[in-house]
Amino acid sequence: MRVPIIPTIVVAAAIATMVALGFWQLARMDEKEAMLARFASVQELSEPVHFPRSSQEIEGALYRRSSVVCEEVLSQRTTPGRNLAGQSGVAQMARCRLAEGGEAEVAFGWSARPQVVEWGGGPVEGTVGPAGPEARLVASDPQSGLEPLSPPDPADIPNNHLAYAGQWFFFALTALVIYILALKKGVTGTRRD
Repeated sequence: MRVPIIPTIVVAAAIATMVALGFWQLARMDEKEAMLARFASVQELSEPVHFPRSSQEIEGALYRRSSVVCEEVLSQRTTPGRNLAGQSGVAQMARCRLAEGGEAEVAFGWSARPQVVEWGGGPVEGTVGPAGPEARLVASDPQSGLEPLSPPDPADIPNNHLAYAGQWFFFALTALVIYILALKKGVTGTRRD
């Protein structure tokens, strides 16, 4: 059985890439576990932090207590959320212009009904949580007669990197098996005499 050089190089490179991606996911798993442990430990800290104003400040402020003064409510919306009892409903959200300058998203309470509850702004204390590329403040004391939201919890951040690593290793093994079977059946494009 002749082994074709170019297809073998291509398949070997693909398998090597998949194996490298598997090991990269294992390294990411360790990094994520360290980050989650760090986030869990900062929840115990009693000293509040300044609400993060830049992307560089967000990670150091996540899951810590903070406060803002919502000088003006720029917009409001609802999003799925849970209250302290774990019931599903809606989180009432406001985009605020802050007294200190800049803007922030504030989750100011929970309601069972999906309609927007009007809020006029003011001082808010709570916990800094992730909001995509930004941070949001989740109010400890709900506003406008609403119920308190469940505070942000680092345990809610998924750590799927072991599963992703397993998938990459499985893909590499599958590619190897398929290529060996193709070689045995002569499907690789080599000519038989």
